[in-house]
Amino acid sequence: MSDYILEIEQLNVGFKDKKVLKNINAKFKRNTISAIIGPSGCGKSTLLKTINTIILEVQEAFVSGQILFDGRNLKQIKPETVREKIGMVFQSPTPFPMSIQKNLEYALKYYGVKRKDREEIIIEKLKVTGLYEEVKNSLHESALKLSGGQQQRLCIARALTIEPDMILLDEPCSALDLKNIMNIESLLLQLKKKYTIIIVTHNLSQAKRIADETMFMLDGEVIEFGETGQIFDNASDRRTRDYVSGSFG
Repeated sequence: MSDYILEIEQLNVGFKDKKVLKNINAKFKRNTISAIIGPSGCGKSTLLKTINTIILEVQEAFVSGQILFDGRNLKQIKPETVREKIGMVFQSPTPFPMSIQKNLEYALKYYGVKRKDREEIIIEKLKVTGLYEEVKNSLHESALKLSGGQQQRLCIARALTIEPDMILLDEPCSALDLKNIMNIESLLLQLKKKYTIIIVTHNLSQAKRIADETMFMLDGEVIEFGETGQIFDNASDRRTRDYVSGSFG
């Protein structure tokens, strides 16, 4: 088994005549947290959506190059299988307008998990995300009644129910207060023991706190990708040094 769960080779992505990602090459190690940083509009979110293959649902999108997941080309894997293995959590919490229980059952039903197993899985994932004690008496109430931080943890729990190998998070803490940010960060540090995590963040301090590796993107290109300490303290590219020092962005 390779040390790398995800390998991106000569990836180009765009819409109509506009190229958004340009010749992306990167390898992501198993059971690590990788942060993707860079100014708004540099292609961070597009990269996540391409890994998860959501980008292919956009009619005008074009993708070239290849992404290997566990050695298999994503182009050769059915989208529903990709999304079973690679979960995604978005910037704003996206609970379905239904009960907490039904939110967590949704993917389990889709992938054919037997009813007798679903309850055990739901309780386990609620405990993993620290939600169980908070919601155990309100599982049949609307998930929309939860606080923003609880909703985001519910979305992470929902992504975990089908046991993905990788979790992609697109600025999951941008709308949360400090307490909930700390809750999410603590959760991610625990989750990396079992899952590989890629997180897009504008919060440079967050990247420094939780990421094993950090990728800096600019204008659709990967400028530098390496150990987080090296990126923040001894970056080889001037543009990276300028960004992490706050000179621009």
